[in-house]
Amino acid sequence: MKNIFLIIVLVLTVPKSFAQNTVITTSGDVLQLAIPAAAFASTLIWKEEGTQPTWQFVKAYGSSFVIEQALKHIVQKPRPDGSDNLSFPSGHTTSAFSGAAFIQRKYGWKYGVPSYILASYVGYTRIQAKKHDGWDVLAGATIGIGTAYLFTKPYQKKAVDVSLQKINGGLMMHFYYTF
Repeated sequence: MKNIFLIIVLVLTVPKSFAQNTVITTSGDVLQLAIPAAAFASTLIWKEEGTQPTWQFVKAYGSSFVIEQALKHIVQKPRPDGSDNLSFPSGHTTSAFSGAAFIQRKYGWKYGVPSYILASYVGYTRIQAKKHDGWDVLAGATIGIGTAYLFTKPYQKKAVDVSLQKINGGLMMHFYYTF
């Protein structure tokens, strides 16, 4: 919780006077897709019996997208650069934080902290590009985190495995404990 508060403070206090940098903007464009793509790929790599992690990701990411698009068209807030009226909330930030929060919720803070740092960077890139202000980015982060927490169950390792094996007219019991 302390880490999320720090991220929020950083996003809201980023100076708005930085000149637009296309390298920074482009890196944010890439990361806003790469983070959720990594989260999705993880569901295909680390299978869990009975939890359907891919379906959890689809529900979390899909609902964040629907909420974000609905709010953009309802609120109609002008962008800081004046290009259109779809500033609130930040779609890039919603996407990045949805992926980051899925990773954190599913696999823990060890993988979540780097994911949140990258997602926060995406938020910074949107402010730097003058497409959003801090409130737009904060709203996108909140939607992404909220939907991930709503639909994602933490990964459960199988801690104990017991099996029997028939050998030489007898039985052998195997007991495995995973730390």
